[in-house]
Amino acid sequence: MTDLVTAPGEDAAQSTATTDAVPPHDGDRPLEWAPREPAPKKHRTGMWVGIGVGALVIAAGAASMILIAPGTTVAGVPVGGLTAGAAAEVVESRLADMQITLTGVDGDVSVTGAELGASVDAKALADQAFAEHPMWNVAAWMPDPIPGEIALDPEVAHDTLRTLVPASYEDAVDAGVVFDADKAAYVTTPAESGTGVDLDALTDVMVAALADGDETISFSGAPAAAPASVTDADAAGVAEDLNAMLGTIGFYVGDERTVPVAPEVAATWLEVVDDDGQLRIVADEDAIQATVDTLPKLVDREPVDAEAIVNAGGTVLEEITTGVNGRTLGDTSTLASDFAAQLETGNAVQPLEVEEVAFQSTTLKREIDVNLSTQTVSVFENDTLVDSWAVSSGAGSSATNTGSFQVGWKTSSQNMGNPDLTQAPNYYQPDVKWVMYFNGDEALHGVYWHSNWGTPMSHGCVGMPEWRAQWLYQWAPQGTNVYVHY
Repeated sequence: MTDLVTAPGEDAAQSTATTDAVPPHDGDRPLEWAPREPAPKKHRTGMWVGIGVGALVIAAGAASMILIAPGTTVAGVPVGGLTAGAAAEVVESRLADMQITLTGVDGDVSVTGAELGASVDAKALADQAFAEHPMWNVAAWMPDPIPGEIALDPEVAHDTLRTLVPASYEDAVDAGVVFDADKAAYVTTPAESGTGVDLDALTDVMVAALADGDETISFSGAPAAAPASVTDADAAGVAEDLNAMLGTIGFYVGDERTVPVAPEVAATWLEVVDDDGQLRIVADEDAIQATVDTLPKLVDREPVDAEAIVNAGGTVLEEITTGVNGRTLGDTSTLASDFAAQLETGNAVQPLEVEEVAFQSTTLKREIDVNLSTQTVSVFENDTLVDSWAVSSGAGSSATNTGSFQVGWKTSSQNMGNPDLTQAPNYYQPDVKWVMYFNGDEALHGVYWHSNWGTPMSHGCVGMPEWRAQWLYQWAPQGTNVYVHY
């Protein structure tokens, strides 16, 4: 058997295994095995390097989507390369840590922005910076600075500064409003200016320092004028409003101020308070309730029936009594609180709920009857005889005319006739009382110059005792029907 040539790198086992599977050969030509090349090794180094660079590129791209562009400053604080959240924290921290040295006092003193209650809307500014200048937008790099508005909490700042530089502080006095009992009106008390550290100027200096990137500043702690929060003009306006309220304050039924409230009582209800530099009116519900408790006896009333004199045609000649509806006060359970709320808004008119009871109307038809046959006057009211008495009517050619008439012009005293007795009507009677004309120059009137009642005596008038004439004058208004007959 032909000897096999063992390929380099193969061991005996491999050789034996190969012998067992010798392929067929051509005749005597010996079969030759080519030496086997070792399998090439896979080179992976380049691939792994490529993956690392790609990951870095992807990570950098992702970062550019959430970071602020280089060169961006917010309120003077560089925030490029930061997220919006981190930028906000940096800005807030810079402001809080800012050192302010107060000069111009006995020994310089220092305070931080945080101790002055300094604040800035860092989140909004950072969000603006990212929205306008994101890192992925190369064109947005190195932008103009974004300014920031700084605010100092006045209460915190003044409390801190008052402790550090007490000599610079003298409290201002606000103008006020008080009730003057002698004048029954509200008057003002004047405002007085004080002193303190100028927070507006200090804020401006801090804004400029932050914009310039300065972390320390100096500021004068010397006293500056501090005007009162409530001015004399503010107080005068409130006093004017209150005094206008005093002119209308009360409980109303419709347009009627049924229960007025006196100024001195209203003053026990109302107080003007200074609420952080704003004057406002405060109403005392309990004090108002004391008046509310008295309302029923002031508001409730029985109806008053109307009564009027009419003639035979129904025309009203005189109103004897004006009709007035009765009323009963309604629910008052929330009245005091409702009125208090209204007063605090400047409204001094409090409506009342009432239940009304309508009045009744009565008419009195009055008539005068003159009977020339019996020489009597009879008066009727609603066709019922009221009274009757003897009179003296016109005599002879001056007899009183018959007919249906009405009382016309009336006078309580008159001179009748002509002092010159040679002239018509050839008589003169001065100071005739209780005269009521009903037909031209014919009248009902009093007579003092005779008492011959029941006998015609006059020049056409109907005379009677003066006391009767006075009663009739007052009983019969103009327009009362007068019937003259035989």
